[in-house]
Amino acid sequence: MARENGESSDGSWKKHVDDIKNIFDFKEVLGTGAFSEVVMAREKATGKMVAIKCIPKKALKGKEMSIENEIAVLRKIKHENIVALEDIYESSNHLYLIMQLVSGGELFDRIVEKGFYTEMDASRLIRQVLDAVNYLHAMGIVHRDLKPENLLYFSPHDESKIMISDFGLSKMEGTGGVMATACGTPGYVAPEVLAQKPYSKAVDCWSIGVIAYILLCGYPPFYDENDSKLFEQILKADYEFDAPYWDDISDSAKDFISCLMEKDPEKRFTCDQALEHPWIAGGTALCKNIHESVSRQMRKNFAKSKWRQAFNATAVIRHMRRLQLGTSFNSSIHSTGMLSAQSRAPAKSQSVDCSALTLNDCEGSSSGMISSVSATPIVHPIKTKKYDHKPPSPI
Repeated sequence: MARENGESSDGSWKKHVDDIKNIFDFKEVLGTGAFSEVVMAREKATGKMVAIKCIPKKALKGKEMSIENEIAVLRKIKHENIVALEDIYESSNHLYLIMQLVSGGELFDRIVEKGFYTEMDASRLIRQVLDAVNYLHAMGIVHRDLKPENLLYFSPHDESKIMISDFGLSKMEGTGGVMATACGTPGYVAPEVLAQKPYSKAVDCWSIGVIAYILLCGYPPFYDENDSKLFEQILKADYEFDAPYWDDISDSAKDFISCLMEKDPEKRFTCDQALEHPWIAGGTALCKNIHESVSRQMRKNFAKSKWRQAFNATAVIRHMRRLQLGTSFNSSIHSTGMLSAQSRAPAKSQSVDCSALTLNDCEGSSSGMISSVSATPIVHPIKTKKYDHKPPSPI
């Protein structure tokens, strides 16, 4: 698709085109956001399926230099568990980011669909996330918005690897190793971010701890209908391992989570340390089936998120299956030529500027334009039930 260095003849990393549709056949719309649209497409020359993020240049006005610097960094990311930015095209009116297409769907949806799920499964998932984030940290990149919706399966296969997506809030660390822009998603942001203190790579480790917590019980460690009260809980690191939901979970798993969800970022485990924890590396994760209790809580607390997701995994899976069944590209083009209502999936939960305690876009983050999927801002996905660290009683 591109030369190895991805540069055009004038030395720029952007390839100039008059009409992107001369190079790609556009298929179904995977998602729309405040600043962009993501479309599944086929490269005409190779037949390769990709996801293209189409960004109007007017949305980038005033941020051109920052955008170029950060895309240059993202182009260097090559990891098996990170959705790749494969190429960049530019027309007179748009910037097109050519992204690796993943078709396996969202993390929680797959867990709910399983019939058997254990601590060991959760440990393997978290290990992949830790490997990928450790790679980013080694490059001086902090993701800043790790959450379950940004974890996608590469393919529908049972043994598919997990992929980190959405680098809309990612940031290169400065020479001092700390940052100050308060961005993230309510429920997953670290205490130091909410406290508006300078922060570092440790914020990603906190988020991984929150994700691990949810993977083992199906509900979040922090929740309140009122964002201010939610933030107060997070600032105090006020969470518990509630009975009966954690009764069958190993002490090793609880210790692992506690090491990542440590209030003091100086004491919080790094990715390197977390990868060496016995729950990840030492075989202490239990093999007992916890699917029934975890999936029940996930259905209660996260089911509605699928109606807000900007990445329409169903459309991708449907299209890829047609190709695997031997359907010609011509018939695929014909069958996907008309966009159905299903293709226009509503937006998923969005990151916010926590410094203002509002649900506004993180305008202070120049990289907000370059996430794999952007979406309109909404609140934390759990809005149907309220509990103070204590989930509803089992049905």
